Amino acid sequence: MNFTSTLTSWYSANKRNLPWRTSKIPYNVWLSEVILQQTQIKQGQPYYEAFLANYPSVQALAKASETEILNLWQGLGYYSRARNLHFTAKYISETLNGEFPKNYKSLLTLKGVGDYTASAIASICYEEAVAVVDGNVYRVLARLFWN
Repeated sequence: MNFTSTLTSWYSANKRNLPWRTSKIPYNVWLSEVILQQTQIKQGQPYYEAFLANYPSVQALAKASETEILNLWQGLGYYSRARNLHFTAKYISETLNGEFPKNYKSLLTLKGVGDYTASAIASICYEEAVAVVDGNVYRVLARLFWN
């Protein structure tokens, strides 16, 4: 079994058409990753679309009030994610002149950005060779190699 070709074939046949999968814009990928933490895609996608409609850029998000962001976030739970999102948007907009850090290690310095989110942004947007590993990846590997 060629693991890479089997996995990529399965993905090609089964992937869902999701708006953040076609984006190389760090803001869009970051927004989707934060929203989807501990949230199912069917619940998170409408929030992602609403946030992009209301705040199409990191600068627009930074200019919003915390109350506006928390109101739009309502129903997703884990409100610290929304507060971190706003804090980080302001930091990127004001301190980094609206530019996201350009690599995995620098992305990790952002508040609310951990290993998975930094890996996702770095690999998708900057084509940096970093692994995006979460519980789903561990489950697949466990089924393949430890059963």
